[in-house]
Amino acid sequence: MQSRRLGKSAIHVSDICMGTMTFGSQTDEAEAFRVLDRCFDAGINFYDTAEGYPVPPDTKWVGRTEEIVGRWMKTKPRDAIIMATKVSGPSHVWFKSPCRGGMTALDRKNIMQAIDDSLTRLQTDYVDLYQTHWPDHDAPYDEIMDALDELVRVGKVRILGCSNETSWGLMKSLAASEKLGVARYHTIQNNFSLNNRRFEDELAQVCRQEGVSLIPYSPLAGGVLSGKYQGGATPEGARFSRYLKMEGRQAAMGRRFVNERSLAATERYLKIAEEAGLHPVTMATAWSKQHDFVASTIVGVSADDQVQPILDAMELVLDDEVMKALHKVSRDILYPMG
Repeated sequence: MQSRRLGKSAIHVSDICMGTMTFGSQTDEAEAFRVLDRCFDAGINFYDTAEGYPVPPDTKWVGRTEEIVGRWMKTKPRDAIIMATKVSGPSHVWFKSPCRGGMTALDRKNIMQAIDDSLTRLQTDYVDLYQTHWPDHDAPYDEIMDALDELVRVGKVRILGCSNETSWGLMKSLAASEKLGVARYHTIQNNFSLNNRRFEDELAQVCRQEGVSLIPYSPLAGGVLSGKYQGGATPEGARFSRYLKMEGRQAAMGRRFVNERSLAATERYLKIAEEAGLHPVTMATAWSKQHDFVASTIVGVSADDQVQPILDAMELVLDDEVMKALHKVSRDILYPMG
């Protein structure tokens, strides 16, 4: 397992991070513990959660994921784990946060309440990485970064990060931190996969120039790159099988991930994996890791039997021939997710 630095911070993490967003909804606690134990034993020290988990967002179970992760973390040496969680920003396109009645502006009051509630659920006195879950572009970045800095100064948080942020928002926040002399973002957590390479257009250069690490989520494009939606399949219990039967935001999200172009690209990626003798999940995970601006790739599973293909990517470096073949698909089918 390789270790990489998060931004300009002192924190090094495994280059695979286990995400937990299904724990407490799709995945029960016993199964979640099996997954987490297996990852820990394999050398993964980095785990990501959020106050708004599990998904889909719902007031009936909001916070349950952090509670499960907190109980598991009590079974391990705290210093051996790099734990990341998030404060909900304002609701955007895909979902409405179930936290605090949906009133989740990134102001001091919400940030302070969110961290205290997360620490209680996680049964710890600090988190290693604290991230804004969605940006609040209408709020003053000076105030956001000053409030987050207070969490670092009092020891509740070691370093800061953002997620689902734009190039403008990331640069705005970094400029605010520099002007105020306060803690900065060391990481950005955005969607990045073979089916969604938009991060490379501008944000990758921001990361390189400013010393910010991407910790990409959804390296399997919501499971699409595993091949489970090929040929019009809608597997029982799969996220987009549910979303495509719904209306509104969920249906739109389902169509973004599962559409004619994304399935056509995936068909070609599956053939490349087969010819290389690789599981498609292993190949997609390894591809994500193989970028200079990526520190750790966030993966997610709902059951222990899905873990092994991810672990197989731990030491894998895709050769030039495979990388060129993958890149050709991206050139031929530009932006399959829009």
